[in-house]
Amino acid sequence: MSQTITPSSFDVLAPKKEISSKTDENINYLADFTQETLAQTKRLFIQLQRRPSTLVAGVIQPFMWLVLFGALFYNAPNNLFGNDLSYAQFLAPGVIVFTAFSGALNAGLPVMFDREFGFLNRLLVAPLASRFSIVAASTIYIISLAFIQTAVIVGASALLGAGLPGLAGLGAIALIVFLVVLGVTALSLGLAFALPGHIELIAVIFVTNLPLLFASTALAPLSFMAKWLQVIASLNPLTYAIEPIRYLYLNSHWSLNSTVINTPWAALSFGAVILVLLAFDVLVLFAIQPLLRRRFA
Repeated sequence: MSQTITPSSFDVLAPKKEISSKTDENINYLADFTQETLAQTKRLFIQLQRRPSTLVAGVIQPFMWLVLFGALFYNAPNNLFGNDLSYAQFLAPGVIVFTAFSGALNAGLPVMFDREFGFLNRLLVAPLASRFSIVAASTIYIISLAFIQTAVIVGASALLGAGLPGLAGLGAIALIVFLVVLGVTALSLGLAFALPGHIELIAVIFVTNLPLLFASTALAPLSFMAKWLQVIASLNPLTYAIEPIRYLYLNSHWSLNSTVINTPWAALSFGAVILVLLAFDVLVLFAIQPLLRRRFA
């Protein structure tokens, strides 16, 4: 006996077909977005391969910082910073974070040059699954460079006497560098779409780069600073990246509850510092979203 399909049967089957169709669309969208992001990331690495001076300079400069600053304070007392800490050990975390920060702050320059040379307009009119792949590709590229630079600095600082954290410590350093680079890269890309040209972007980079370095604990601890500078340094995201890495260099045994920084208003643990960096990233990403949506509309 054959079964009769009534209109009500179609009503039951239709939602399943609709859900299946939406699932396929999401899978196709994700595949297209991934392919577009990887293709644009490959383009950036091809540019780096043709002009490797950016990577070479980004590796040589922090190495020179380690050597020159280490030599400058070579005869400083070992207990100047407490706990028989040498300046090489004190300086290495600051150089790691500041190098990653500087590279991320320059992340908007390739996008700005693409704007000025007209290549970005070609991408914006291309049939992309999502124009946010432009931002994603730049972010992946900058994070990759930051990890390369970090690995070189960690190795160089170990040779210069700063020591080497354990595997868990190296993983924690990678996480902190990732969080710093993610937020600063997003900020730089937002500026690349907001500012009129590369001259203005370079001006912002020059104005913010060194002041943020000196207004952090990269070169000196909070206790060495004037009270007003201590407050500013305690608001600087770089400080919240430098201090946990410094703690990892000095302590082989650590946990998320370990106190890594004493600010003028509170003592913060390793886990609390990670949350501060996460909050910084979320704040920047939410701040630039309206701008990117307008530009990509």
